[in-house]
Amino acid sequence: MSDIDWRPDILGDGYRRHDFDLGTDPDGEGAIAAVLVRREIQADETAHGAVLYVHGFSDYFFQTDLADFFAQRGLAFYGLDLRKCGRARRPGQTAHYASDLALYDDELERSLAVVAEAHPGLPVLVVAHSTGGLITPLWLDRRRAAGRVAPVAGLVLNSPWFDLQGKPVQRGAVTQALRVVAKALPHRELKLPPSIYGETLHSGSSGEWDFDLELKPLAGFPVTLGWLNAVRRGHARLHRGLDVGVPSLILRSTRTHFSGTYSSLSDRADTVLDVAQIAQWAGCVGGETTVEPVEDARHDVFLSMAQPREYAYKVLDSWLDRRSLSTAASGS
Repeated sequence: MSDIDWRPDILGDGYRRHDFDLGTDPDGEGAIAAVLVRREIQADETAHGAVLYVHGFSDYFFQTDLADFFAQRGLAFYGLDLRKCGRARRPGQTAHYASDLALYDDELERSLAVVAEAHPGLPVLVVAHSTGGLITPLWLDRRRAAGRVAPVAGLVLNSPWFDLQGKPVQRGAVTQALRVVAKALPHRELKLPPSIYGETLHSGSSGEWDFDLELKPLAGFPVTLGWLNAVRRGHARLHRGLDVGVPSLILRSTRTHFSGTYSSLSDRADTVLDVAQIAQWAGCVGGETTVEPVEDARHDVFLSMAQPREYAYKVLDSWLDRRSLSTAASGS
C-alpha cells in the first residue's frame, strides 16, 4: 500500500486524492469507487496523529478550514468521499445510494488502513457529519466487536442523524412501509419539501462557502426509498445501543427550524435535523460521551455563522486537549 497513487484534487494546491476501486456495485450500478482526499502536511507542520473525516448526505469534503484547524493541532487530515458521493460518483449512478450502511465499511477500512500506514503508531480521530454521523458509529461498533479498535482513538460527531424527523406515529408508519416498498422500488424518489439549507451555506446566496454545486446541489439530491430504508435500519441498530470503543464528542445546534422559506432564523438553527432527537439518542453511542449544544449553529456547526462557529471550534479544541489528541496539550 506504500505505493498508493496520490493525484491532484479539485481543491487545488495542498490537496491530493486517491481513488479506491471498489469493484462491482452490489446494488447493481456498475463499477464503483471511493475517493480519499489528503491535506498535504506543510514544511512547518508535524503530525502527532490523524483525522479521517466522513461527510453527510448530499455532501462531499470541501471544508478546508476544518482541515486547517486539525493540522494546526498536529493532526494530519484526510477526507473520504463515499461511494456514489461527491468526487466518487460516476455517470448513471444514483447519488449517495446504498442499500445497507454496512457496505461503507469497505471504503472506511481501506481509508483507515492508508491513514494508519502513513502515520504508524499514531492515534486516528474519526470525524463525521450528519448521515456520516450515523454510518461511522455503526462501523466503529462492528470494529470494536471484532476486537479492532486501534488505531481509532476518538470520535467527533457533528449534528449526527440519529432518528427520522417527524412525530413517532409517522416515523413508525414510514418505517413499516419502507420495509415493504423499498424491496420492490429501491430507487423510487420521495417527494419531500424543498430545503433552504444549501442557500444558507453557499456564497452565491447567504453563505460564505463556494462549493461545487454539481457535487452538492443547493436543494440536495433526491432521497430514495432503498437508501432511506437502509438509514432506518441503521437508526434501529443505534437505538438498541452501540459501543464505539472510544470517547466521543457530539456537537449540535440548540434549535431546529424547518421551513422552505429563507429567514434570518435559517442561519441560526438546524434546518435539516431535529436537534431534540440528537440529544435523545446521544447516549446510544456508548462509552464516554460528551454532548455540547452550540447556540445559533447551523446543521453543520463548522459552517455556522462566525460566532457559533468560533464557539464550536473552541469546544472541539478543549475536548482534543482533554483527550491528549492535540499537540497543544503536550506542549510539543
